[in-house]
Amino acid sequence: MSTTTPARSNPLARIDWDYIEFYVGNAKQAAHYYMSAFGFEQVAYAGPETGVKNRCSYVLAQNKLRFVLTASLLPDDEIARHVLLHGDGVKDVAILVEDARAAYEMAIAGGARSVLAPTESRDEHGRIVKATIATYGDTVHSFVQRDGYTGAFMPGFIAERRSIAGAKAPQLQFVDHCVGNVGWGEMDAWGDFYARVFGFSQLVSFDDNDISTEYTALKSKVMTDPRHQVKFPINEPAEGKKKSQIEEYLDFYRGAGVQHIAIRTDDIVATIDALKANGVEFLDTPESYYEMLEDRVGAIDEALDVLRARRILVDRDDQGYMLQIFTKPLQDRPTVFFEIIQRKGSLSFGKGNFKALFVSIEKEQAKRGTL
Repeated sequence: MSTTTPARSNPLARIDWDYIEFYVGNAKQAAHYYMSAFGFEQVAYAGPETGVKNRCSYVLAQNKLRFVLTASLLPDDEIARHVLLHGDGVKDVAILVEDARAAYEMAIAGGARSVLAPTESRDEHGRIVKATIATYGDTVHSFVQRDGYTGAFMPGFIAERRSIAGAKAPQLQFVDHCVGNVGWGEMDAWGDFYARVFGFSQLVSFDDNDISTEYTALKSKVMTDPRHQVKFPINEPAEGKKKSQIEEYLDFYRGAGVQHIAIRTDDIVATIDALKANGVEFLDTPESYYEMLEDRVGAIDEALDVLRARRILVDRDDQGYMLQIFTKPLQDRPTVFFEIIQRKGSLSFGKGNFKALFVSIEKEQAKRGTL
């Protein structure tokens, strides 16, 4: 009698965001900025005082959000070279998994390039298993297995809590999606990468007919896990009369990388009020956008004058609607920025807002002389 072996379950079927690590020129100052402007609390630290001689890392948390800000203490190592080339930017988009070894093996079998084989670290709080693979540009994904780890972050870090007195609490909740910009003609290849390596499927795609203005255009596709918990939109430039925001990013970042992180909130109005009180700068929205808004998106809970005053955008799909707004770049180079998003049933990415958003971005590009 013959038997069949059950198909091995996908170790990346049930995943979540773990942390996003930025490589920056001055981690102490960057941490202060994210705490004072975005209301984060410092929860852990690693550096010379903890036995780490070549870098400093500050772990910031807010609800389910976790950022790690890392700076080199050396003149020429991987971190210093990353900052020299790219400026402050995202290095690692880390994914929480149940089995880091199985996730790593699946990724390698799917064609991913190894950066760090599965490595176990322990301290008095438990153990962490971590493995890392390369993705677009110099960006990596780490698979993190926590196994009930009870420390502040992971072995090598000490708990160190600090916040900025007087900073408004915007109640940012968790990462909604993380967007990568890649070069001309590379979007489909990286979409295939996430399908092969992660077992992701395509949630939606947009071409230059969807995302364009009189002057600029881009293409995008959104790859997602089965539960729509972790979503990676991939953007590439498209032909237009002038230089698009994607081309500007690629020029200033010196290659592919994370363009923006979309962060969920349960009350976008209160969140934006708090962030603006903290000094966060947002893109403007053309006044014409709010003309006949309710005719375009239907009935919504929020008052039109409330949205207009804060320049919040609205879009609807067959599941519901969503509200969104975008910050200006968070560093001197016009590269990484945040999106603040509230979903009321919608799974969309603001297709109906693209034109208004791009007009706002083009105005900022014109100020920089890069349009």
